[in-house]
Order: sequence, then structure tokens, then C-alpha cells
Amino acid sequence: MALSTEQQMLVEQRLANDKKSTLVAYLLWFFFGGLGAHRFYLGRTGSAIAMLALAVVGVLTFAIIIGIPLLIAVGIWALVDAFLIPGMIEQLTREARAQITAEISATSGGV
Repeated sequence: MALSTEQQMLVEQRLANDKKSTLVAYLLWFFFGGLGAHRFYLGRTGSAIAMLALAVVGVLTFAIIIGIPLLIAVGIWALVDAFLIPGMIEQLTREARAQITAEISATSGGV
């Protein structure tokens, strides 16, 4: 069922309040990208933990040469993420819009 104009405005207002900031995501990426901070912020906890674990193990094993490839992998992953951040935010926005729309439709009885 289609939402009324007032309901659509409510959806967009709630979405604007809840939307993740691209600037914050890039600042986290720039300063703490190797630790996966931007992924934690964007709700990708599993891959953020993996990135953090690789970085920590890489630093701890750097002296015995094992850590070098791990740190290179984390660096490449962080570099690729610089291009993926806008898409991640867009996906979060689409999911939030669908969820808010469903909530408003359910509370208004589908009208």
C-alpha cells in the first residue's frame, strides 16, 4: 500500500535523523582504518573484527616476518574500503528506509 505524503515525509525525516554520516565514516577510515573502525561504525561488525584481528596479529608477529603480509593485506583492504564506503552507506539507507516504511505502514493499519 502506498504511503500518504505526510507518511512519506515522516519516513524521510526519521531517515535523515538516523542516517550514517559519510564524513564520520571517512574520518574513522582515515585515522583508524587499519583497525576497522569505519566498519564498526557502519554496522559491519563481523568484518570489522576480522580486520582488527588481522591488524593486531600482524603487529604482534611483525618481528618474525609473518606479520608483514598480514599488514599488507589489511592495508589493501582499507584502501579498497575507501571506495566501498559510499555504497555501504547507501545500502544502510535503503534498509533503514524499508524498515521505517514498514513500521509506519504497520502502525497506520496499511492506510
